[in-house]
Amino acid sequence: MRTEISTALRVNLVTLVLTGLLYPAAMTGAIQLLAPARARGSLVADESGRVVGSELIAQPFTRPGYLWPRPSAAGNDGYDPTSSGGSNLGPTSQKLHDRAAAEVERLRAANPDAPGRVPAELVTTSASGLDPHLSPEAALWQASRVARARGVDVARVRAVIEREVEGRSFGFLGEPRVNVLLTNLALDRQFGRPPE
Repeated sequence: MRTEISTALRVNLVTLVLTGLLYPAAMTGAIQLLAPARARGSLVADESGRVVGSELIAQPFTRPGYLWPRPSAAGNDGYDPTSSGGSNLGPTSQKLHDRAAAEVERLRAANPDAPGRVPAELVTTSASGLDPHLSPEAALWQASRVARARGVDVARVRAVIEREVEGRSFGFLGEPRVNVLLTNLALDRQFGRPPE
């Protein structure tokens, strides 16, 4: 019995050291060498060098001169990276229906010149509540509001958005997408910051 316990403790100790210390340290070191920016959180700085966010985590933009991200259910006020998660409201939920209807109304009022229907992703939260991307269609749908707020031609705003479209990962995974933070920074670089 004593031999079996001793063997079990040694196996547990070796497993703990290998999987709990050595493997994580090796993976952390490898990613630091291969992709140091990603390993540090993919932080994004503005033109003055001030960190303004991460390209991996959505943040609220409410000014009309910027693209607006998907709504967020992460945390009490949304966009809380320490409380990632969806609303868990199902398709039969009246609360979800009412929230989506109010969001459609708000978006229509803010984007009266936008073509067609409000894209569904602009009224629904992602599973994490922190998705930093929109489809190109949802980003372009907002172009007229952004152009009006910045006092520029809508074609120029559309051109910036189209330049910021990211293709499928490795050419075949996922869908084309637009990172809201990076696109808003590109709009600032192109046209200056919008008026308050």
